[in-house]
Amino acid sequence: MHRSRRSHRSARLPLAALVVAVLWAAPWSAPAAAAQGQRRPAAPAPVDSVALGRLANERREDPTPAPARREGEGPFERLIIRGANVIDGYGSAPRGPVDVVVEGNRITAVVGVGYPRVPIDPTRRPRGATRELDATGMYLMPGLIDLHVHQGTQQKAPDSEYYNKLWLAHGITTVRGVPFASFEYSIRERERSARNEITAPRYVVYQRPGTGWGRGTPRTPAEAREWVRWAKANGADGLKLGAERPDLMEAYLDEARKLQLGSTAHLQQSGVAQVNADVATRMGLGTVTHFYGLFESMYDDHQVQPWPLDANLADEQVRFAQVARQWRLVTPRSEKWNRLLRSFLERDVTLDPTMTTYLTGRDVMARINAPWHARYTIPTQWDFYVSNRSNHGAYFYDWTTDDEVNWRNFYRVWMLFLNDYKNLGGRVTASSDAGFIYNTPGFSTIQELELLQEAGFYPGEAIRAGTYHAAVTLAKPTGRPIETGVVEPGMLADLVIVDANPFQNLKVLYGTGWFRLNDATGQVEPYGGVKWTIKDGIVYDAKRLLADIEAMGDAQRRARAAGGRPAP
Repeated sequence: MHRSRRSHRSARLPLAALVVAVLWAAPWSAPAAAAQGQRRPAAPAPVDSVALGRLANERREDPTPAPARREGEGPFERLIIRGANVIDGYGSAPRGPVDVVVEGNRITAVVGVGYPRVPIDPTRRPRGATRELDATGMYLMPGLIDLHVHQGTQQKAPDSEYYNKLWLAHGITTVRGVPFASFEYSIRERERSARNEITAPRYVVYQRPGTGWGRGTPRTPAEAREWVRWAKANGADGLKLGAERPDLMEAYLDEARKLQLGSTAHLQQSGVAQVNADVATRMGLGTVTHFYGLFESMYDDHQVQPWPLDANLADEQVRFAQVARQWRLVTPRSEKWNRLLRSFLERDVTLDPTMTTYLTGRDVMARINAPWHARYTIPTQWDFYVSNRSNHGAYFYDWTTDDEVNWRNFYRVWMLFLNDYKNLGGRVTASSDAGFIYNTPGFSTIQELELLQEAGFYPGEAIRAGTYHAAVTLAKPTGRPIETGVVEPGMLADLVIVDANPFQNLKVLYGTGWFRLNDATGQVEPYGGVKWTIKDGIVYDAKRLLADIEAMGDAQRRARAAGGRPAP
């Protein structure tokens, strides 16, 4: 999604959301640990006053940097996680009981210690722990990797800590910013996270063309290449492109390939007629995010989308309502459909659909009433969601049943394409693009796993999309092997532990957990929710992170009440 600002409308959270959320969640207090310090990225070359103005404008919405880390314990000399059922990330079913040994920030052993329903022989277990976690009967899997995120802004989520903790509370240990915020912010916070000075996932920095260097957006292929070289020298991990002018697109992608930078693109409607997904991946694009450019690559009878004759793309309801009508313009499993799939596979393309970010379009009422909003969507974020012609993604000005029906049909065709690509052997990943359209970070990444299952992915395939396949996508352009995304010796200790089986029900990964009827008591009881998230060998109590998030919302509500302003 693109970023925007303005407007501070408020609305009260729906009663249903409040009631269900109170049922599912409970408050916890926060732990303490400490670290501090920062390092700035390499400075760009001196620029004139106009360029300095551009840089100031670029940074205007940066959220407040995360505070020094107070949460988490570790890393430990020898942490042993006892008795877990391991989901390896490759797609295999869980196996256990298993003891996992972590030394510092690396997994050093994954040891099967017995069989289900059979007492464990203690002589089979690894020894010498300086710290143990009892995960008996629980499920341990790789930390999730979300390849499409943005940080908050001063308008909707002014503190970086809010999104960071939402991500970690849902087991998300790596996030790719496309971008997070300004170039300077993104590099600085990445380095602070890498040193574990802040409570945050690993940051991977992909930036838009022209950001950071103070000279504006490149206008020629030579300038495009120069900016890519500047971005590499100043620490970027990759490029976030749009449907750029073809000569510029080729220059960006060619220079990125030479410098081992990754690439992802949102092939927006204003440029997709020149550069669709087929064209962009032929030029070397690594990841197609969202759905833009896919349908346009296989229309039956058109080369451009036949918009209503009075359409205006600056009207977001028109833009988002009409894009769903594309489901009628393609024939599933036609020659064009199958040819595009084969081309993607030959080019080793990753599809990163972010289905969750558009989900509201097919059922606005359900998304507005999601059970986590009442406790974990802070008032400023909620204000940003409420229908407003100035805020990006707040486009439900006069949404209709017909709009929702078209979105449901669009999802049906889109999901079929994604499942076909997966079955052909292609990579599909699980990402969120949260912070817009009633799509709250953390929760939305888990919802993406559910949407992949709806599309036809086996739960192991859905989890693989959010772990191993995402790790491969990040590592491939660098030429280096993966270090995350699977549970095996030698990998970085980025792990998730939950006390219920995600294979049986992906909903147990939500921060709110899920609920079920206890037949013995006749009562509905909550269960699940991530128990521990381990990032770089540091153990975070996910429930305590959620308590911190809830406290942030409470603080905003108190401040508004003191100022005489209604709060959601």
